[in-house]
Amino acid sequence: MDSVGGQLPLYQVKANLFKGLSHPVRVRILEILAAADEASVTQLIDDTGLEASHLSQHLAVLRRHNLVVSDRRASQVFYRLSFPEVADLLSIARGLLAQLLHTTQEQLASTAALPDLGQQR
Repeated sequence: MDSVGGQLPLYQVKANLFKGLSHPVRVRILEILAAADEASVTQLIDDTGLEASHLSQHLAVLRRHNLVVSDRRASQVFYRLSFPEVADLLSIARGLLAQLLHTTQEQLASTAALPDLGQQR
């Protein structure tokens, strides 16, 4: 399906948003920023353990997807979430993950009550 007037359909824009979230390091960066008003690149390097070049690549993806904004002050660059809803999204994802893990644990526990099938040959 083609876009109308050069604009992408909303589902494609949403998919692109999730592409921005699709790396564990980027999720970690967003969690760090969600826990603080802002963080300097130096703080992010310390908190993630990444080399500056790798951190820069991940921050570029997050900026491209409008998930973070930066602010240069003297020789330091600070990052913050673009919108408070990014923190809300991370919180909802964490809650969903906890529910999924709980369900998986219940399913796993239910296998303990199954009868023994003997040895497979």
